[in-house]
Parts: sequence; C-alpha cells; structure tokens
Amino acid sequence: MQHRVIGLLKNETVLVVAAVVALVSCILIPPDRQYLGYIHVNTLTQLGSLMMVVCGFQRIGVFHAIGASLLSRVRSVRGLALVLVSLPFFSSMFITNDVALVTFVPFAIAVLIMAGLESHALLIVTLMTLGANVGSMLTPIGNAHNLYLKARSEMPTGEFLLLMAPYALVAALMLFLCCWFAFRNQHLDKFEGMDAQEIRHSILAPREEGIQPQVKEMQRSSGWRIAIYLLLFLVCLLGVAKLIPQWTMVLVVVVTFLICDRRVFLHVDWGLLLTFVAFFIFIGNARRIPQFYNLVSGLVNIHPLITSVLCSQVISNVPTALLVSGFSTAWRSIILGTNLGGLGTLVASMASLISYKAVVKQYPSKKGEYLKIYTAFNLLFLVVLVGMALLLE
Repeated sequence: MQHRVIGLLKNETVLVVAAVVALVSCILIPPDRQYLGYIHVNTLTQLGSLMMVVCGFQRIGVFHAIGASLLSRVRSVRGLALVLVSLPFFSSMFITNDVALVTFVPFAIAVLIMAGLESHALLIVTLMTLGANVGSMLTPIGNAHNLYLKARSEMPTGEFLLLMAPYALVAALMLFLCCWFAFRNQHLDKFEGMDAQEIRHSILAPREEGIQPQVKEMQRSSGWRIAIYLLLFLVCLLGVAKLIPQWTMVLVVVVTFLICDRRVFLHVDWGLLLTFVAFFIFIGNARRIPQFYNLVSGLVNIHPLITSVLCSQVISNVPTALLVSGFSTAWRSIILGTNLGGLGTLVASMASLISYKAVVKQYPSKKGEYLKIYTAFNLLFLVVLVGMALLLE
C-alpha cells in the first residue's frame, strides 16, 4: 500500500496537488449549483479525443516509422542532429510536446548508441526538448494549455497561429544555429545502404509496455489504421475549430476505437483530464473568495505576461494557464506567457521531465551535467523570446 502511494505521488504529482487544493477549496466553498459552471467541458472533450487519436498512432508505430525514414537519408553528424531535433519540433505541433518526447527521446538515444555518438546525447536531448516545447507553442493542439486557452478565449485559429508564429520561427532559427555550430559536418556512414525498414529493425528503442506493438504487427495492420486515424485527426481538428458539434467529435472517436483498438483507452493519460477537473474546481471556488480573488487578480493584472512566465517556472505552465486565466482576460499575454514560460527551469514544462527521466535512466551518473546543459540553453531561449515578446506586445 505504501509503495502504491509513493508511486502515485511520483507519477501523478500534479494531479495529487490539484486534488488536494480542490478538496480544500470545497471545504471553504461547499458544493452548490455554481459548481456546474466551473468545468470547461469543451477543453476536456477536445483534449480527450486528441489524446485517443495520438495514442492510436503511437500503437501502430507511425512516429518511429517517420523517424526511421528521415534517418535513412542522413549522411553527417550535423544532419543527424538536425533530424533528431526537427522530429519533436514539428511533430509536437500536432501530437503535443509530451507525446513527441515520449516517442522520440528514447528513439534518439538508441540511434546515438547505434551510431557511436553517445558523447552528443545530453546536448541533443536538450535541443530535442527545447524543440518540442517551442514547436508545440505554435498550434492550439500543440499542448494541453493551448487547447484550453483557445477554448476559453474563443480566439480564432488563424489569430492564434499569427500570435505565436514569430516566436516559433525565431526559436526554430536558434535551434538550427545551435545544431550548425555544435555539431561538425563529419561524414556518417552508419546508415548508408539501409532503408527505413532496416533502420527500424536495427534500433532497439525502449518501448512502453502495451504502447508499441511488435514490428510485424505494425507492418500488418498500419495501412488501413493510418487512413482511419488520419480521418479521426481531421474530425478532432474540426471539433477544435467548432466546425462540428463537440458531441459528434467525441462519439465518432470513441466508437471508432471501440471497433478498431479498445486497448487505446488503457493508455490515454486520463490523469491529465482529472487534473484539469480538479483545477477547474479550485479556480472556480477561489474566484468566490473575495480576499483571494482581489490578491491574485491584482498581481496578475500588473503584468500578465511576466506573471505567467514567472509562475510557470515554479508550478509549470499548465497549472499556470488554468490559474491565471481565472483572474485575467488578457488572453494574448497569457497565451504568450504560459508558452514562453515552458522554457527555463526543469519543471517549467512538465514534458521536460520526460527527457530528464530518459537521460537519468540511460546515464545515471550524468544527471547533474544534463541539468547544467538543459538550464543554460533554456535560459538563453527564455531570455531571447521573452525579450522579443516585451518589444512586440
């Protein structure tokens, strides 16, 4: 029992904290009819549907196949670094930053071991993590808090993209320059003569139990499933854009997976949805406590962008988005602040912990060195992008 409690605290720390503060707020503000207005249902339905579809893609190995296909064209160390960093940068725009890192960081470590380039692992994983975090900030579906803030603010998708595009472009340029100057254009012959399928067989990337089926199963079933899952992804995009009813989106996604792959439901991060529910309850109750509301809203409205950035460094950007949005409607500043606030400390974006755990598992003696590299590069990106935001906004 004790081990289960410790495991829950380690694996679902944010959920446990959210549940505790929600429970305390329920004691201060006893449940009543107003509670029904706390829950932002659209956020939960959109996020849940997207997570199911992305999990479906994971289970048929689509993302590893894309990575292997790109690697088959690599001929230099610099080219390898650019490919590995580009994978989470671009994929996170559509599958979220945490899924991109869960998929590609173990894959990258296995590739570097295979190529005899483990000495570059810490820097490449750092740049991959940065890539996932700055890539995901571009789109409303790139991370959970973007989906929530878009739904709350009712900001059109085009306006959201235009808001975040300059920062994503500058970050992409910085990543490119980091790869260009940090890695030599040394010839790499490890993947010569190998096609994508051979690379997939050669790279023994760690797989979560039940998430990635055996290669034979992927080959046999991926064709028709890819087509169906792409259609489901389109349905989710239509739902996020409010071009179809939310219940239609949920019904189509759930029924399809009940038919195609029921095990998807076992691997969706339901804890994230429960975390959102707990924070919705806490923030809804907090707004009804005059002293607390006046204090927090006063602090937030002094400078919502900087407040969001600083708050993210301590409690991470998803809880910050939920908290700050309850006390301010400066949506542009909140969206910018929580996205840029995902850079900086290791906990600024909870997705960054995925990379940290992967590095510590493979190189336990190098966690201190990784933290130094990670923090240095993150602070560089944070200072540049926040400075840019202060000039533009």
